[in-house]
Amino acid sequence: MKFARMQQQFDRLRRNRLFEAFVILVILLSAVLVGIKSYQLDERVLAAIILLDWGITLFFLLEIAIRFLGEHRKRDFFKSGWNIFDTLIVSVSLIPIQDSELALLGRLIRIFRVLRMISIIPELRILMNSLLKALPQLGYVCLLMFIIFYIYAAIGTSFFAPVNPALWGDIARSLLTLFRVMTFEDWTDVMYETMRIYPLSWLYYISFIFLTAFAFLNMIIGIVVKVIEEEQRTVQAEQQAKTGEPQPSRRQLAQQIAELRTLIERKL
Repeated sequence: MKFARMQQQFDRLRRNRLFEAFVILVILLSAVLVGIKSYQLDERVLAAIILLDWGITLFFLLEIAIRFLGEHRKRDFFKSGWNIFDTLIVSVSLIPIQDSELALLGRLIRIFRVLRMISIIPELRILMNSLLKALPQLGYVCLLMFIIFYIYAAIGTSFFAPVNPALWGDIARSLLTLFRVMTFEDWTDVMYETMRIYPLSWLYYISFIFLTAFAFLNMIIGIVVKVIEEEQRTVQAEQQAKTGEPQPSRRQLAQQIAELRTLIERKL
C-alpha cells in the first residue's frame, strides 16, 4: 500500500509541467557546458564545470529513476525506445573515463545528452518518430534521385570535362558539381562557363534543377507531411484511449489534416 502511494507520487511528479520544464532547463545547461569547455579556461573554472557536469549526470539518473518508479507496469518503461535511449546515455555518462583513452567517447556521450530534449518534449518526439517512419519511403526517392544524378554526371563528364577538368574531370567531381548546382551555390558561374563552348548547355542545368530541386524536393515534403499527419492521428488516438474520450469523426480528422497542411505550407 505504501509502495503504491509512492508510485502515484512519482507518477504525478514525472507528469508535472514544472518538473518537465526544470528537466529541459538542465538539458540546456548541459548543452551550454559542452560549449563552454571548448574554450581555454582557468583550472578552477574547469574544475567547477566538471563538478557541475557530474551533478547534472546524477540529476539525470534521479530523473530516470523517478520515471521508472512512476510507471505502473515496469516492463512498459522499456517498451519505449526513448526511455532505453535516455537510460543508455545516462548510464554511460556515469562511467569515469575522463582521464582514460575513452575520454573522447565520454565527451561525445555528454554531447548526445542534448538529444534527451526530444524524449522530454512530445512535439519533438512526434517529429522524430515521423522522420524515422518516413525513412523507408524517402530511401526510394533518394535512390531515384541518385540515378538522375548519375545520369547527368555521366553526361556532364562526357561533354564538359575539357571545359573545366576541376569540375567535370571524372564522375565523382561531376556529382559534387551537380550537388553544388542543385543547392544553387554559384551555379550560374558553372553554367556560363560551359555555355561558352556549348551555348545550349543551359537546357542541361535547367532540366536538372527542375527534376532535383523542385520535383524531388516536393516529393520529399509530401512524404514527410503525410507521415506527420499519420503520427499525430496515432498519438491522438492513444491519448483518447487512455482518457476514455470519444474518437473524432472522419470529418473532424479531415478538417484537422487540412489545418495542419495549411500551417506547414505557410511555414515553408
